[in-house]
This record gives sequence, structure tokens and C-alpha cells, in this order.
Amino acid sequence: MKLNHINLAVTDVNETREFLETYCNLQTRNIHKDSFAILVDEDRLLLALTKSKHVSYPNSFHIGFEQESEEQVNEINRHLKKDGFDVKPPKRAHRWTFYVKAPGGFYIEIFS
Repeated sequence: MKLNHINLAVTDVNETREFLETYCNLQTRNIHKDSFAILVDEDRLLLALTKSKHVSYPNSFHIGFEQESEEQVNEINRHLKKDGFDVKPPKRAHRWTFYVKAPGGFYIEIFS
């Protein structure tokens, strides 16, 4: 059995979609106005975004994007900081990792 898709409710579909394209290497497959988008990765995972007025994920909820190296994690962190996102530097926890709050109301973990 393989995880095939995830649907996330977000407050702003287009802003979230653009964030995921820019920092998480996802590609948009389909958009329906500002209410729905489908993104895919190179392993064929499908991430659907659905517009919701109110989004409330539990504090521990997040999705993770694994990188091939610690330097890739560092580079994404620098890119986010340069673009004005409030991110802490990566640190050694369970892996070389950091978290960022994505537009739309959920957290993303970038790790190696």
C-alpha cells in the first residue's frame, strides 16, 4: 500500500500553491479558480488544496519534505529567510530540520 494523495484545507489556495511550487518543488497539475488546486511531486504524490474560510490544524500537524542533503535544507532555509519568512535555522533534532508556517494555515517540515 502506498500513500497516493492528501487533501489540505487552506485559507488561500493560490498563495499556498505558489509557496509549495517555490520552496517544495511541487508542480501544479490543475487549478479551479481560487477554490481548488492539485499539485504533484516527482514520485507522483498528489497534494490537493481546498479553500476554506476557517482552518484550524492541531499544533503538531505538519507535512514533511525530505531533502537529499543537509546543504539542501540549509539552502531552502536561506531562501525562505531572504524572501521574508520567519524561520529558525535548521537544527539537529530527529534529523537536520526546520519548520515553516506555510500560507494557508499549516506547518511544513524541511529535513534531511
